[in-house]
Amino acid sequence: MKKCLILVNAYSRLKSSLNQSERLRQEFALMGVSAEIRPNNFFACTVEEGGVLKNTVGEYDFCVYLDKDKYIARMLEKCGMRLFNRARSIEDCDDKMLTSVALAGSGVPMPLTLPGLLCYTPDAAVDGGALDEVERRLGYPMIVKESYGSLGAGVFKVENRAQLRAAAQRVKCSPHLFQRFVGESAGTDARVIVVGGRVVAAMRRTSSGDFRSNLELGGVGSPLEPDGDLSAICLKAAAALGLDYCGVDVLFGARGYTVCEVNSNAFFGGIEGVTGINVARAYARHMYETIYNQDIIKVKDEKSQGAYKGMAGL
Repeated sequence: MKKCLILVNAYSRLKSSLNQSERLRQEFALMGVSAEIRPNNFFACTVEEGGVLKNTVGEYDFCVYLDKDKYIARMLEKCGMRLFNRARSIEDCDDKMLTSVALAGSGVPMPLTLPGLLCYTPDAAVDGGALDEVERRLGYPMIVKESYGSLGAGVFKVENRAQLRAAAQRVKCSPHLFQRFVGESAGTDARVIVVGGRVVAAMRRTSSGDFRSNLELGGVGSPLEPDGDLSAICLKAAAALGLDYCGVDVLFGARGYTVCEVNSNAFFGGIEGVTGINVARAYARHMYETIYNQDIIKVKDEKSQGAYKGMAGL
């Protein structure tokens, strides 16, 4: 019997996250794959005495890894399990500065970005000379962004030196970055879903009250037909990061498209509801064909669409 593991974060209770795993389980069932959803709370791998790596997760054909625990991901891969996405790709997307490093030189346009100077001394003052350089290179307003964070959290727009110093002081002991603010795209961006080297869905996200356009922060989505340039940029980004599946967030700059972030576990409930495109099926199909090296027998639309319509609004 074909079976896979869907591994999710042990603590997340977000409806968007629960929808992600359930939608995939539904689509796999229609393809004849039994998918088990498990929270990542049972030490799926351990390093035993003597240095032996032990897999305690059991036998599955592959794993849909919907967590960001880099240790378990690396250990599962070392035990021979195929992960979607791969451990290195998840790590590079989870750390926004590493995303920029990975994309550099790939032909993907990005905003001017300066890595934060990591501090290990909580009571130390932020280096004034470094702030001078940040001001000179980026100007105001600018973005101060923690390297780890989802749903728009840890992203700050600063308008002057006092705000810059306060934000830098706030994030100094965490990985972070400074980034040029793309004012032309304030409150709006594009979310483009790439699956297996293909653009499968896109939407424009717009917020009337925030420079961030995330749906979870009150942004509103509308269907978007990506042009050739937008599609090409997103495909380059996914390829450079080695992603089977991702959501690429693109800003509309004065000089053209600019990639802001790439999300390896981008929620698809919102974009399914906005576009009517079954993203979960596209991702499940890609995994099926990758693992089993065969085409899927087409499922009846009435079976699959019933499940899809019931979950798309989440």
